[in-house]
Amino acid sequence: MSITAEEKNRLMKEYATKDGDTGSPEVQIAILTSRISTLTEHFKTHKKDNHGRRGLLKMVAHRRKLLDYLKGKDVSRYQNLIQSLGIRR
Repeated sequence: MSITAEEKNRLMKEYATKDGDTGSPEVQIAILTSRISTLTEHFKTHKKDNHGRRGLLKMVAHRRKLLDYLKGKDVSRYQNLIQSLGIRR
């Protein structure tokens, strides 16, 4: 249900704002988006996994907070990120 280390490293390299960046909002949002999409696929086959669904909702809320933070800090970075990740807003 979680993403692999290779996938996480690929996302870090792709969305990093500078070399060695692992904690910027862009990287965190990209990793959360990947985890959310894998969990969404999981719930298509495991409809009664309510404990996992709670974790999914927490991740979505966390991503929403990070997106709001990024939007308040720099709108152009926010627009580029949601466009590249394909997040509706």
